[in-house]
Amino acid sequence: MEQNYRSTHHIIAAANEVISYNSRQLQKTIWTDREERNKIKLVRCLTDDEEARRVADLILEQKHRNHIPNSEIAILYRTNAQSRKFEEHLRRLNLPYKVFGGLSFYQRKEVKDLIGYLRLAVNPSDDEALRRVINFPTRGISTGTLDKISAMAGESNLPMWQAMLLPGLQVTDRARKSLAGFRKMVEGWQSKIEKQNAYALAADIYRQSGLQDALKADTSPEGISRMENAQSVLDAISEFVDNAPLASAELAGEERSLATYLQTVTLLTDADEDAEGREYITLMSVHAAKGLEYQSVFVSGLEENLFPSFMALEDPNGLDEERRLFYVAITRAKELLTISLAQSRYRYGQIRSSEPSRFLEEIDTDHFELLGGIGTARGAEPRPIGAARASISGNFSRPRPRPHHGASPPPPVDFQPSSPETIVSGCRVRHLKFGTGDVVNVEGSRDNKVATIRFEGDDLPERRIVIKFAKLQVL
Repeated sequence: MEQNYRSTHHIIAAANEVISYNSRQLQKTIWTDREERNKIKLVRCLTDDEEARRVADLILEQKHRNHIPNSEIAILYRTNAQSRKFEEHLRRLNLPYKVFGGLSFYQRKEVKDLIGYLRLAVNPSDDEALRRVINFPTRGISTGTLDKISAMAGESNLPMWQAMLLPGLQVTDRARKSLAGFRKMVEGWQSKIEKQNAYALAADIYRQSGLQDALKADTSPEGISRMENAQSVLDAISEFVDNAPLASAELAGEERSLATYLQTVTLLTDADEDAEGREYITLMSVHAAKGLEYQSVFVSGLEENLFPSFMALEDPNGLDEERRLFYVAITRAKELLTISLAQSRYRYGQIRSSEPSRFLEEIDTDHFELLGGIGTARGAEPRPIGAARASISGNFSRPRPRPHHGASPPPPVDFQPSSPETIVSGCRVRHLKFGTGDVVNVEGSRDNKVATIRFEGDDLPERRIVIKFAKLQVL
């Protein structure tokens, strides 16, 4: 046995339980004589945006209630692309932060490249954006050619976009052909500005510009991370399109445009958080956290295919390595440990259902305290796992088999799921798991509608259910 002088009882006990599942783990148990005080907080949210918002709110609460300085707070995530949401919500609360071992999300090269293309499509007179993307990926337009265009633009008092067409521009035939091809591509995007919503156009730009293929070509871990960052931008735009009508009714006709989206991220892209010389909250990947310690640690994204990573599950030893990473993450906390997960998150432009991580099932529920959110930590009978461990993941509001003893009752013979379009506020519905209830409210758009439902005899006053994943029958 080995003593841990840093973390409290619940954290150490959870760590021992998790790592005991590793098949090749050396049998070593860590212990602590620090008093048992705070349980591990579990925050389960409907979406990844709600997850980031609630984490930021909890940080603010801890600072005020527990007087924890920024320097003693860390947010850990499995992939670097996850930092975007946390950065955005920390900025909204004016909480200083710093990304450890890397750049903040909107300062990463691949993100700035994609944003540069989007800016150019909306405004070809944006010389800064044009300079950034005109020859990335490489298309035969040299720095010398750019300098000539820039000089011609200065002499003529015109943007570089227009200076390309001036007859006095002295460039090679190859460069002129490349410039013509580039202009044709950008003009094609301009013609779609009024016809396509922001996500559809951004996805076209990402693909047609060659940026997608350039990022895909690098299959190293760093290359995969860069591709995930670019995809995260597209996911942010997709979420913006889905939520825009709810956010601002007066923008009718323009609320889903690429120009409107770019206005919403102007502050995020133009002003990097300057945390030098001041206390800051640390954001970092779990890989970067080894050897560090903080009074309060937030471990985010505890979902299958995220943590553990879907790529790791393809490797026979990958799951053990992911579990070791989770062990490292939770033992970074000295006093307070908060674990968060989302029922759904945007991936590849669509909101997708997320399953709770198997690692959560490996920790006894006695070590957890649920902080609001959806479901309830003790609302369902525990499902035994391994040596008397219990599942805490079986009580999401999305349809999942209810933990029980014995065979599950068969569905009613007349049960027939209704089309999602028929689920509206005020209607009465039947759910195979929760029974019958009344729809109080429906929010969201397209495929991402969420229904708030009051079920008869339920242990919760209301449940929020993603309609596309639910099987609801209108009665």
